[in-house]
Amino acid sequence: MECLGVSSGLDLQALSALLSTQQEEDEDSKNATACSHLGPGHIGPPPKKDKEVSTTAYTKTNSKDIWSEEEVVEGSQYDNLTDPRPKPEYEIMLKQNVGTQDLFLGLSGKDPSSMCCEAMLVKIKLPDTEATDVFLDIKEKFLDLRTPKYKLGLHLPHPIQSQEGRAQFFSDRRELEVTLLMKRPMDFVNMQ
Repeated sequence: MECLGVSSGLDLQALSALLSTQQEEDEDSKNATACSHLGPGHIGPPPKKDKEVSTTAYTKTNSKDIWSEEEVVEGSQYDNLTDPRPKPEYEIMLKQNVGTQDLFLGLSGKDPSSMCCEAMLVKIKLPDTEATDVFLDIKEKFLDLRTPKYKLGLHLPHPIQSQEGRAQFFSDRRELEVTLLMKRPMDFVNMQ
């Protein structure tokens, strides 16, 4: 019977023998031999002798790869430290579709937090650049923009739908606006 960390009656008797205040010499000599091998580490349940080695923490395959596919960040193949092109100025904004029922009545349950945003707007300033010079590649969590004068490899804060989206270049401001729809797998929980 296990009760408050005491594993058996023998342990309880040994503990009471350690704590007894009787001054009789015969009992002291008996207890001295019986309890001489007991110490504070013997209080409580005995330790388990069969320790299982966990093999699920890390399993190395027989390949010579340094990293696995899951450890490599998406878009790292675009990082080139020897490229002298500067990074352009950019700004990331989150957008919501808000109607009058949201604004005045609050019927849809949306709030101003980023949890209720549906899209991400990335504004990139590209001075001295034409729209035909821009190369844009978008992955689920990475935006790659290259021009003859600028290079931007941007890790996005939220996963997006890479096939959905829109890019528009404003030649008067020399600015590229990229609107990306965010992947929102938990909408059925968040919007209830």
